[in-house]
Parts: sequence; C-alpha cells; structure tokens
Amino acid sequence: MARLAQTAGLTDVQQEILSTVRDFVDKEIIPVATGLEHRDEYPQQIVDGLKELGLFGLMIPEEYGGLGESLLTYALCVEEIARGWMSVSGIINTHFIVAYMLKQHGTQEQKDHFLPRMAAGDIRGAFSMSEPGLGSDVSAITSKAVKDGDEYVLNGQKMWLTNGGTSSLVAVLVRSDEGHSPEEAAAKPHKSMTTFLVEKEPGFGEVRPGLTIPGKIDKMGYKGVDTTELIMDGLRVPADRVLGGVTGRGFYQMMDGVEVGRVNVAARGCGVAQRAFELGVRYAQQRHTFGKPIAQHQAIQFKLAEMATKVEAAHAMMVNAARKKDSGERNDLEAGMAKYLASEYCKEVVEDAFRIHGGYGFSKEYEIERLYREAPMLLIGEGTAEIQKMIIGRRLLEEYRFQG
Repeated sequence: MARLAQTAGLTDVQQEILSTVRDFVDKEIIPVATGLEHRDEYPQQIVDGLKELGLFGLMIPEEYGGLGESLLTYALCVEEIARGWMSVSGIINTHFIVAYMLKQHGTQEQKDHFLPRMAAGDIRGAFSMSEPGLGSDVSAITSKAVKDGDEYVLNGQKMWLTNGGTSSLVAVLVRSDEGHSPEEAAAKPHKSMTTFLVEKEPGFGEVRPGLTIPGKIDKMGYKGVDTTELIMDGLRVPADRVLGGVTGRGFYQMMDGVEVGRVNVAARGCGVAQRAFELGVRYAQQRHTFGKPIAQHQAIQFKLAEMATKVEAAHAMMVNAARKKDSGERNDLEAGMAKYLASEYCKEVVEDAFRIHGGYGFSKEYEIERLYREAPMLLIGEGTAEIQKMIIGRRLLEEYRFQG
C-alpha cells in the first residue's frame, strides 16, 4: 500500500533500491509464490533474480564487492520481500547473519576468502545454534569440538538449519572446553563455545566427510526454503576456520548476529502483515453482503483500522531497531521489542484478514491461506516471545535500576 509503512529520511539511493525490490516482488514473486509454496519447491528462479540484483551483497562492504548498505536498507528490503513470500526472505536472512558475523568478527584472511564470493551470491551462508534437545537454552549445547593438531574434530547433531541443503558455508556453534577446566566450563558455559566456519557442498546426504544433511524437514508453513538437521560425526575443520581465530567467543559472536536476525524477523512480520492488510482491504471492497460491500459495515471498518494501526506500529519499531544497530549502539532492547511486537501483530493482522475472507480464507485458492500458515513461524524464529520478554525485562531493570 502506498500510504502504510512509509520510512522518513531515506536517501535517494535507498529509495531507488527499495523501488527496484518492490517492483521485483510485484512482478516476480507474488504471481508465483503460492504455487511454489504449495509444491514446497525451492524458488531457484527468484533466488537467481535476487543474485542478479546484487541483494546477496547488500550489507557487505564495497571493498569486498558488496553494496555496503545499512541494516535499515536491508530490513526494508526484507519487508518488501516478505510481503511477496516470507520464505524468500528466510533464504537471504541466514546468509546475511553469517556475512555480518564475518564482517564484525572474522580474521582478515576469513573476510578476504569468504566475503567477495558471498557478495556475488556464489557462496550462500547458513548458521546453526539449536539442537534437538534444546530450544532457546543455548547454554545447553552438547555438540563438541576437540583439538587435534592443526584441526578440530566436531561431533554432534544440530537442528532447524535454514538453508541447510542449499548453503555452502555454515557457521556452527559448538562447545570447545579448550583452556577451561570441567568446573569452569560448567559454571560459565557461554565462555566455552566457539563458532566454526564449515564449508560444504550444497545438497543432501554426506556433503563432506563427517558432515551429513539428512533432508528437508516437512513443515506446516515456511515452505520452499530448506530447513534441515546437521549431523557432525568426526568432522575435521582446520583451526584457521575458527571465527575470529580465537576459541571461546562463539556465543557472543552468535548473539551479535542474532540481533541482526531479530531485526530481520521483525521486518518479515511487517511485510507479511502488510500483505495481509492489502488482501483484507481489497477483499472487503469486493465482497457484498446485505446489499453492500462488507467494507461499508462498521465491524469490518473497525478491523481494518486496527490492522492498519498495527502495521504502522510494527514498522516504526522495526525501523527504530535497525537505525539503533546502524548507529553502533547496543540494540538488544529495541530489537527484542521490535521482534516481539511485529511477530505478535503479524499473527493478529493475518488472522483478521483471514476472518474478513470468511469461508474463502480456508481455501487454498486464496493467498491468505498461505499467510495464515506462515505467520506462526515468526512467533518462534530468532527466539520466542517469552525469550524476547526476558531480554526486554532485564534490560529495563538495567536502565531503571532503583537506587534507594
């Protein structure tokens, strides 16, 4: 919609990028998204188009062949892409988290080796924290790396890996108790974790010796993009593929990347909510009951008013979180708030659009049915609502500490 979710203060370059992405979404994604989603088909043609547009290098510095744009520009592009099909935004999200972690924490050799090919889209990134026996409790990770000469041997099973099959570089968080006694590692688990940069061939099965990607996980929604497990059984990784070159920093590197991811999830929520509003307000003017369009019934107008207000509020919080991160300031409070609000509001706006469609909303012929299955993923991805509220609450107590 032209009037909702506008962003003040954008440069001419940012506006041109967004206009290009919006045009691509309208012409290349929306017309085919529902069909691809119903077939759970990877959107190769769309991904090739994004590569041609240079979007895989959007936030990568110009010295490495990227566009050197801000997190805000990226988030606004994600918002547009998610408006077309949320799964496509997931494909680029994990890529950019890894690129961001490399840019912020990688050694110079690692940056020189990976970032130019990531900017060109020739290397696709994925990252892996979660495991089958844990969700948000990252400190409970059991996957382990053991030093063996100039290499590390990795063993363990990871879960919920977006781009697991199509990626060629995975940032994997594992335990590495090197330099810590068992007592120290148990008392401070976050200080005994390391991020490894694992290169692999795209595909499924054994993609390199000691590394297996079993296959796609069948999901309720968020289809098209491949979500997988990752199994390490004697996987040998050179010591120079420790992110940043020093063990024990992986948790903090990952959390820095996840802040970018939370802004991304907020942007996805904004995009899906915008599309749901577009579908709802259009259908409300086409569907007639009791002799007039349902949009003329006060009950529907109230729904539309609430939906539009939620779209605006979520967008504003997402933009604020992105700008805070771009300024170099700590933004875990703003990112947590934006992710929490945008995902909750997205669910509510989609459900209201679904209700406006009535019985037709339950039909696979209507786009809102797909959005209704996609929205719940945002409530979980990059930390549940409960985790966001924990982060928000702790940060508020830091800011408003009672001195009496």
